[in-house]
Amino acid sequence: MDIDQDGELVTEADSGTQIILPSETFPGIIHIIPQAHRPFFPGQAVPLVMDAKVWQPVFEAMQQPEQALFGVVAMKRDAVEGQEPAVEDLYEMGCLCRVHRVHVEGDQIQVLMEGLQRFRVRQWVRRETPMTASVRYFPDRAETQTAEEKAYAVAIINTIKELIPMNPLYGEELKVFLARSNPNRAALLADFAASLTSAGRRDLQEVLERVDLQPRLEWVVQLLHKELEIASAQMEIRKHVEEEIQGHQREAILRQQLKYIQKELGIAKDDKTAELDLFRKRAKTLALPEGAAQRFEDEMNKLALLEVGSPEYGVTRNYLDWLTSLPWGKFSQDNLDLKSAQDVLARHHEGLDDVKERIIEFLALGQMKGDVGGSIICLVGPPGVGKTSLGRAVAEALQRRFFRFSVGGMRDEAEIKGHRRTYIGAMPGKLVQALKDTTTANPVIMLDEIDKIGSSFQGDPASALLEVLDPEQNANFRDHYLDVDFDLSKVLFICTANQLDTIPRPLLDRMEVIHLSGYLQDEKVAICRKHLLPRQLAKAGLARGDVKVDTAALRALIDGYSREAGVRRLDKAIATLVRKAVVKILQGEDKPVQVKKADLESYLGRPVFTDEQTHHGVGVITGLAWTAAGGATLPVEAQVVHQRQAGLKLTGQLGEVMRESANIAYSFVRGHADKLGIKAEFFDSTNIHLHVPAGATPKDGPSAGITMASALLSLARGKAPKKGWAMTGELTLTGHVYPVGGIQEKLIAAKRQKLKKIVLPAANAGDVEQISEKVTSGLQIEYADHFEDVVKLLFG
Repeated sequence: MDIDQDGELVTEADSGTQIILPSETFPGIIHIIPQAHRPFFPGQAVPLVMDAKVWQPVFEAMQQPEQALFGVVAMKRDAVEGQEPAVEDLYEMGCLCRVHRVHVEGDQIQVLMEGLQRFRVRQWVRRETPMTASVRYFPDRAETQTAEEKAYAVAIINTIKELIPMNPLYGEELKVFLARSNPNRAALLADFAASLTSAGRRDLQEVLERVDLQPRLEWVVQLLHKELEIASAQMEIRKHVEEEIQGHQREAILRQQLKYIQKELGIAKDDKTAELDLFRKRAKTLALPEGAAQRFEDEMNKLALLEVGSPEYGVTRNYLDWLTSLPWGKFSQDNLDLKSAQDVLARHHEGLDDVKERIIEFLALGQMKGDVGGSIICLVGPPGVGKTSLGRAVAEALQRRFFRFSVGGMRDEAEIKGHRRTYIGAMPGKLVQALKDTTTANPVIMLDEIDKIGSSFQGDPASALLEVLDPEQNANFRDHYLDVDFDLSKVLFICTANQLDTIPRPLLDRMEVIHLSGYLQDEKVAICRKHLLPRQLAKAGLARGDVKVDTAALRALIDGYSREAGVRRLDKAIATLVRKAVVKILQGEDKPVQVKKADLESYLGRPVFTDEQTHHGVGVITGLAWTAAGGATLPVEAQVVHQRQAGLKLTGQLGEVMRESANIAYSFVRGHADKLGIKAEFFDSTNIHLHVPAGATPKDGPSAGITMASALLSLARGKAPKKGWAMTGELTLTGHVYPVGGIQEKLIAAKRQKLKKIVLPAANAGDVEQISEKVTSGLQIEYADHFEDVVKLLFG
């Protein structure tokens, strides 16, 4: 046997001259068996399953098939079902194996093979299955091991010892190895250790291809350490899982023992019994009326007969939970001290003196009769005037629980009166939920945005509210889910709306309406000082003195950036000021940050609102209008287009009612031209254009009648009216001036535009008397019963 210059064994099959021992004689050409998974190692005994159709003829051709030699070579990738492997898919280095047992079963051959020696494929003789190849062998040398090799061998043995306690299978494999091999041979030990690991195909093939012993030992030690880390992690996980399982098992056993002990002592209760006891305990604290008490007993008897796992059990249990969670007969003690109520309202709101007075009158009536329940208040006003917070203040003044929910956009009657229990997931309505949350039968319940309630095929919530808001009916309110009567007569309902037009008339008749018109500029300044600015400073984490806004800046802010009836937009503007001030403070500016009128544009940009122009001239009259956001001035302009044909053209997005007012004004002025000092032929040939700026804003309502008639009269006379007048009122064909609404809002708008002289219908004199003196002071209000009175004031 010779070793060539590459360190490879040259057998007789290679040279034809070397004489070797029979035990070491291996053929130079052998059959190659592809192995799809892990490579084989010398000294390893492994069963192998082969395709009988391919390999049975090979075994039958051999004289002693059970002593046959085959080469096993690992594949570079996983085998593809139905596809034979190609020689390009195989590694060059493999393991020569001897067949020890052959068993044919069906279309498979089960073979037990023993690894003998490494080999490398020199040349493929047959490239199709069954493959054959010319090979070179690499026997492990039996010469004396170096000290370093012995050290690696000891390291391998020690690592295997550490692995055995973590996985008993390692111990079984070690016993088989010691029974068949010499553990002192480092080469066999390295191959055995590599076969123990769960390393990947590429790493194990690296062990097979390292012919020299020391590099092989080094690589195997690395693989064993990785295996030790994996085994340690698996053991840790297994230990944690076992501890958790043991803990759960222990807890379950202890619970079972506890139940048994409690049962023996007569104190045990199953889940159903515990719930029945809970419901009975709740019911004892409630003053259930006769109908509700009978329903409670019926449902309790049903629950006692039902199995815990049945669907009906859950439905009945939920019903009893709701029934016993309601505050039957539980009432909070009202605080009817008027002085305390006045203090609470003053603390929460600035201005609104007329509204506060109405609320105090309402509470005084309750104090007189000893009860404020059964009342329905409707707070009507523009957005941001404090309707919701006023409701909270009333609840605080009475020392009652407060619950608010919005009915805006609500389209389902079941939101008010609940779902019937026949539906899956049925629940009571919002009112029953409010009573459960407040835990009293006399809370203050706010129905927000009641003017925006809807209706659909699922029902009409507004109609459902008729029963709720009727003091004569709500003493026996019946929710669909509970199906028993509950007394709502002690509940104080407060509704909020922006306008009354969209509230159904039967629903509106049940309410006591209180109008909130809006705030004057002085009131808004006070609100900024006392409420808005301190709240925004607190949100920003600043002290009250860190940002100072002078009064002139606040007035400019209100007039130029938040011209509205309420203070919602004003609050946003204040928040912007505070944010900008925080940035300046963080950039090093000293406290306090001073905000003056001249600084507003640098904080908020150019003003959003500019002063409304009050034009003056022939055919131009200033009217007063009501909008959802408060009052506004409304200039009306009349102009001659030509004098070839009579006619009237209307522009400015006027609604149907306002167009009718314009036609009435035109007909009246034309029909009474002689009395009004107009040449009769003026209207016969004059085409007049009547315009109400701004053209992009829709307008409607009857209150511009006298304004349009005055503009037409000024145009026909060719004479401008007196300066400084503004007016509102409905005109009839006979010249009478009818009353209109929104007087307070209109007077506030006139005052904001510095218009001091106002013409109002005589029938609105009573409304003016109800308005705060803060609004009417400084105004010259004249009343007109007929259009002739208006003419005298404007042109007399």
